[in-house]
Amino acid sequence: MNGGTSARLLPWAGSEGKPCILVTDGTGPLSKVADTVESVQLGMAADLLGHAAELMADHRATSAQLRFVLARMREALTDVHRIAASRGARLAERTGIRAAGPGSPS
Repeated sequence: MNGGTSARLLPWAGSEGKPCILVTDGTGPLSKVADTVESVQLGMAADLLGHAAELMADHRATSAQLRFVLARMREALTDVHRIAASRGARLAERTGIRAAGPGSPS
């Protein structure tokens, strides 16, 4: 992009699960909302990791409990993956270094 703006993948999906893209200089109110949402999503994922570890260590955990936490882990991983893709793309744009994506050598 030009004029100090770049495309940012927002940390939520639009209608029908399609990605939401914001063209921004990174300082506007929607960018700040996106930063806050990312922070909340990452915090929730970290909390969920702790809960999952406790549940896995509990030999009395039921299959329903394990399925429930697995479903929440999938949701959290989806959020974290979207955040990583967004940050990687913005970093690549600023540095000129292409971010590794699926199927790319690390």
